[in-house]
Amino acid sequence: MNTWNRKRLFAAGAAGAMLAGSVAVGSPALAEPGDEADVRVTVDIEPIKEPGVLAMSIAGDSVALAEDGSTLLVRQFVGTLPTVTVTDTRTADEVPAGAAWAVLGSATDFVGSAGQVPIGAGHLGWKPRLIDGGDTGLVSEGEEVVTVLDEATQPGNNVGLVDQELLVSTFDSGAVAGDAYSVNADLFLRTPADVAAGAYTSTLTLSLFE
Repeated sequence: MNTWNRKRLFAAGAAGAMLAGSVAVGSPALAEPGDEADVRVTVDIEPIKEPGVLAMSIAGDSVALAEDGSTLLVRQFVGTLPTVTVTDTRTADEVPAGAAWAVLGSATDFVGSAGQVPIGAGHLGWKPRLIDGGDTGLVSEGEEVVTVLDEATQPGNNVGLVDQELLVSTFDSGAVAGDAYSVNADLFLRTPADVAAGAYTSTLTLSLFE
């Protein structure tokens, strides 16, 4: 083989080697059958935000009055209203503009268990007492309501608990939202000295309004 032919053969072999090397480097990897790959999926779920509420609770469902402070003309029976708590879990933004809340109370006549003449609800009075009014000074107890047997201590307050009488209130619900407030009251039943003996029962209804 002459020199020119040997050079052509050498060049062709070198080009073939270069081409073969290029194909080997650029070839894609092949997945093996049965291979697996995992993808982690995450999500952050916020808790459902429940709106706040305004609610009232009473630490008991009964009170027994006991005689104390009677005179020759008037018999008096006294007791303490179970603690009433008003809880407001709302934020100020959840309270309607200009809102105010109040707890009011009214009683039914005292009915005798043996058919005695009922004692009218006007004979039952109370003196509210704020236990915890918070730090704002915007929650206050109602005025004393005396009975029909008493001289009025405030204009028109000698009516007893016949109608809805104020126990506790605020004039700005938004300013006192997010807290709890408690109140009770001194209860007193005053009757004529000749009231018929026996057991009597009345229902004192407390209502929360806003």
